[in-house]
Amino acid sequence: MTAFAASTQSELASARVSRHATALSNQLRSLGTSLFPPSARKSLRSFTSGEVSRIVGVSDGYLRQLSLDGLGPNPAIGSAGRRSYTLGQVNELRSYLSSARPREALQFSPGRRNGEKLQIITVANFKGGSAKTTTALYLTQFLALQGFKVLAIDLDPQASLSAMFGYQPEFDIPENATLYGAIRYDDQRRPMQEVVRETYFEGVGLVPGNLELMEFEHHTPRAMLDRGVRGHELFFRRVAGAIDQVADQFDVVVIDCPPQLGYLTMGALNAATAMLVTIHPQMVDVASMSQFLLMTSDLMAIIENAGGRLDYDFIRYVVTRHDPNDVPESQIVALLRNLFGDDVLKATAWKSTAIANSGLTKQSLYELDRGSVGRAAYDRALESVDAVNAEIVTLMKEVWGR
Repeated sequence: MTAFAASTQSELASARVSRHATALSNQLRSLGTSLFPPSARKSLRSFTSGEVSRIVGVSDGYLRQLSLDGLGPNPAIGSAGRRSYTLGQVNELRSYLSSARPREALQFSPGRRNGEKLQIITVANFKGGSAKTTTALYLTQFLALQGFKVLAIDLDPQASLSAMFGYQPEFDIPENATLYGAIRYDDQRRPMQEVVRETYFEGVGLVPGNLELMEFEHHTPRAMLDRGVRGHELFFRRVAGAIDQVADQFDVVVIDCPPQLGYLTMGALNAATAMLVTIHPQMVDVASMSQFLLMTSDLMAIIENAGGRLDYDFIRYVVTRHDPNDVPESQIVALLRNLFGDDVLKATAWKSTAIANSGLTKQSLYELDRGSVGRAAYDRALESVDAVNAEIVTLMKEVWGR
């Protein structure tokens, strides 16, 4: 028997898994350091005038004339006179256009007005591979590009959404810095404002996640039995209560739920004003979603029977990782539309190597230059993602009576 085999046999399974986790974490940290050195912070690229004209909804020629006239923000001028804008400058441009063209102010500055309620959109599914986190990420960033102030809450202990915003959970998120810090049951509970972080993506605040979130799942059963521990606030109201503390700072909250129906998910369901259910159009995923919906309905009934109110403005199914040229997938999409009608978004997020490749560097398509993953693939993928998110924005505006 080799020395390696002997040491492996004598090593406890927990120790081996722990050793593997440490090795992988250190390797990921090393990779992250090579991509984003410790002295550097992850930053967002500038946008070309063509991209800005599409985002803001004015012509490229109009932007050029504003620049020549010295109106609005001053873009950077590159080779061949190409103009580019930071996201901060895009927001300055929105502010300028809202003043210069007041009849179109809602188009340029669409954030919620007095009397319009905070939108809290929960993205849920317990089936892996349904692109739940990707959907939450792209929705968050799309909303910010459209001029909304967005709070992204990572409720998944695996913290993939936090990683996409540049955080390695086990190293970069200290103790009591997740949503758990704002909803825990003891005297270490913190104000929600203290766990909200600014991000490099202007207009987006982040409540990061890590394994600490599991503490809420462990402590809640005891709190349910012991009123002295629980206090006056039932567990499923705590997420909503935390969000209420910062509600006046944001237009939209996007919650990336954990891939299980536990106490955190119940809190998110109670806080939400709308729910998005992601679904990959494969039969095994559809079968899994059937179980997810049955279990979710049971949980909703428990919350309602305990005095919670689940009055959603909309529930929509988001078809993700869709290959429109795959006949069986198209048949499943048609089945979903036949069953759920308008509750399935008309647009679908296409399966794309551009999205997959961009994720390898923990970036979205919005963060990459158009040519870095292939222009044609980039354009197709971004068009499908934007169409999905534009539908969601339309639903939000309908709730606000616009």
